[in-house]
Amino acid sequence: MFRKLSAEFLGTFWLVFGGCGSAVLAAGFPEVGIGLLGVSFAFGLTVLTMAYAVGGISGGHFNPAVSVGLAVAGRMPPASLVGYIIAQVAGAIAAAAVLYLIASGKAGFQLGGFAANGYGEHSPGGYSLTAALVTEVVMTAFFLLIILGSTHSRVPVGFAPIPIGLGLTLIHLVSIPVTNTSVNPARSTGQALFVGDWAISQLWLFWVAPLIGAAIAGIVWKIVGDDS
Repeated sequence: MFRKLSAEFLGTFWLVFGGCGSAVLAAGFPEVGIGLLGVSFAFGLTVLTMAYAVGGISGGHFNPAVSVGLAVAGRMPPASLVGYIIAQVAGAIAAAAVLYLIASGKAGFQLGGFAANGYGEHSPGGYSLTAALVTEVVMTAFFLLIILGSTHSRVPVGFAPIPIGLGLTLIHLVSIPVTNTSVNPARSTGQALFVGDWAISQLWLFWVAPLIGAAIAGIVWKIVGDDS
């Protein structure tokens, strides 16, 4: 179990550091900023690369919602959930700490949103709580369906990280304007702890909505999927 939890820690660290790092350090860089498209691909690439690197050890969840969805679908033992979630949140917090250390090394540094997730006045596009809730539930549910389908035993082995990574890229392309895209409670927690204030007060949504979406996907997969 130690190897599995270590893999989840490392994978989640890379997801948060690479994805949020692209937003904090590179998205708005003068003249050559990567923008929404670049950030979206950065998040997808983090999952794709670490799924190949350590997915064979732990399953490559890197996200509490993924672990919950897989447990509901019967793909992982519920007894492993707590350990996985702790490792994932720890990896996210560690990544946010390293990112903060790097970002604060620039003259005139201002924390700003620090790639945290939010709704209302803290939504990039000014979207409401209801819009954020629906977005996070739907996006997480379909992310889990992509994962469950692409890792099915009848799908060619070795290709799953590609659709999963591209799926996460698509999710970010659609939902960054709404919530700055969570679909991952660990990712949201790491950034919120450093922003504090509003990010902490809104963090509940980015746990509740992804977990609901993941559970829905797990139930749907048990109905329409074929794991026999």
